[in-house]
Amino acid sequence: AVAAATSVAFVAATPLTTARPAPRVAPCLAGASAESWHSGSHRYVVGAALVAMAASALIVQNKGGGHGEIGYHLALKLAKEKGLKVTMIQDSACKQDKPPFDSYGDLTAAGVDVKLADLQNGGLSAAMQGVQPCEYVFDNQNICPKDVQSMVQPWNPKVYAYVSSGGMYLVPPTGPLIEGGPVKLDNKQLANENHARKLGMNWCAFRPQYIYGPKTNKRDYIDWFLDRITRDLPFPLPQDGSLFTTLTNSEDVAGMMASVVGKEAEATNEASGQIFNCAGDELLSHVDVVRVICEALGKDPRDVLAKIVFYDPAALKGLELPKEGKFPFRETNFGVAVKKAKEVLGWQPSHTFAGDIAAYYADYCRLGKDQGPVKRAWDEAVMSAAMSTA
Repeated sequence: AVAAATSVAFVAATPLTTARPAPRVAPCLAGASAESWHSGSHRYVVGAALVAMAASALIVQNKGGGHGEIGYHLALKLAKEKGLKVTMIQDSACKQDKPPFDSYGDLTAAGVDVKLADLQNGGLSAAMQGVQPCEYVFDNQNICPKDVQSMVQPWNPKVYAYVSSGGMYLVPPTGPLIEGGPVKLDNKQLANENHARKLGMNWCAFRPQYIYGPKTNKRDYIDWFLDRITRDLPFPLPQDGSLFTTLTNSEDVAGMMASVVGKEAEATNEASGQIFNCAGDELLSHVDVVRVICEALGKDPRDVLAKIVFYDPAALKGLELPKEGKFPFRETNFGVAVKKAKEVLGWQPSHTFAGDIAAYYADYCRLGKDQGPVKRAWDEAVMSAAMSTA
C-alpha cells in the first residue's frame, strides 16, 4: 500500500507535456479517468485517486453512555493512523451539544463522513443508502446490531467488529475474567455475538469494562470517588477494599479495535470469530483507586482511608437501601484480563489510571462537579447498617 501510494504521488507531481504521443492510463492508476492524462495538458492527479485505492470502514455509533466516546476516537484512528476512508452513522438521539458529539468537527476535518440516523425508528436503511461496501465494519450500538449484520453481510467485510460488554461475565471465585469464562446466557450482547457467528461473518467482539475518557458523557465510576474525597466525606467500601476491577480509557478501546486493520485473519480467526476483553492492563483494588485519587488531589491517603467504613455485602441482603449514590462497581472481584488482545492483535494500552487522573480531575473541576452537595442516601444507609452489625 505504501509503494502504491508513493507511485501515485510521483506521477501526480509530474505534469504531462505535448511530447507524449497519446493519452493513456498510468498502470498504477488503473481506475483513473483517461481525461486526466491528455497530452499537452498540465493537469495533475488529485487525491481522489488515492482515496479510490484506500480501504474503507463503516462505524455505527450509539447515542451516548459508557460507549458513547468510542466512535469519536475510533474514527480518528482509522482515518489518520490507518489511512482508511471512514463513514460514521451516528444515532440521531445523541445530544449534539454534549461531549463527544460537540467535537465531531474534528471528524469532518479528518475526512470522516458523518451521517445521522434515527436507529430506534428504522433509520438505518436510509442512512445506508449510498454507503459503498466497506472492508471494515465497527458496530458500537445495541439498538439494531442484527440489522447491521444482515445489511453488511453481502459485502463480505474483512472484519465485522461488534462492541459487546464485559458485564455479561459471571463472577469467578478468583482471578480476572477471561474470554472463555462463563457468561449470562440470556445476555443481549451475547445474542448479538452469536448472530454474527450464525451468519458466517468474519467477526470479532470487544467486551469493554468501566470506560472513562477525555470526552466521556458517563462519569459515574470515577466521579463517585471524587465526589466524596474532594469533600472529605466518609464513605463505604465493600469487604476490606481489596476487591479489584479494571478501568478503561476510551482511547485504548479505540486503539484495540483499530488494531484489527492488518491483523484481519488473527482478529476473526478465519470466520470462526474471536472475542477480546477490552480494558487497561492493570487490576486496581477499590483502595488502589482511592490512593491514586488522593495522590492527584494532594491528600494524604491515610486520612481518607481512616474515614472509610468497610461493609459486608452479604450482610446487607434483604435490606431496602436507597438507590441514590450507590457504589458504582460490582461488590465482588470484577476485572477483565487483556492478555489475549496483546498476544493476538499486538495491542498495547497507552494509558494508566494514575497517568490520566490529573487531567480527569481538572475536567471534573472545570465542570463544577467539585461544588455543591452530593447524593449520599445510599452511603448513609450502608454505613449505618455496617456499624450497627459491627
